[in-house]
Amino acid sequence: MEQQLKYEEWFFQSDYDLETAYQMFQSGRNVYCIFMCHLSLEKALKGLFIKRRNEFPPKLHDLMYFIKKLELSFEDTHEDFVAWLNRMAIITRYPEDLRNMIKLFSNEQTDSIYRQTKTVQQWIIQQ
Repeated sequence: MEQQLKYEEWFFQSDYDLETAYQMFQSGRNVYCIFMCHLSLEKALKGLFIKRRNEFPPKLHDLMYFIKKLELSFEDTHEDFVAWLNRMAIITRYPEDLRNMIKLFSNEQTDSIYRQTKTVQQWIIQQ
């Protein structure tokens, strides 16, 4: 029962972070929207890790690590997206030049990132 509560808590936090990503997008903070998208998927994967393996996940931010450990099979487009979002984690977490980073992501691109994250997150939670 304790493990069940833990994975459900990770899924709850994943949903909360996805809603935060949406709020960041709505307020024009696209860099932080993308950062929160990564965090949402990270927490969904950690929840699934607990659910499937009945052990606490390592304190890593690498989405691809969890995908490999869980032996998940995404559609190619989703796997490419997750790999890209994984690379964006450090860049959006610690931007070298925030002004340039802000210019890098248009509203249209950020909206697409948010929507893809939501699709992948829901798929992970359903596994």
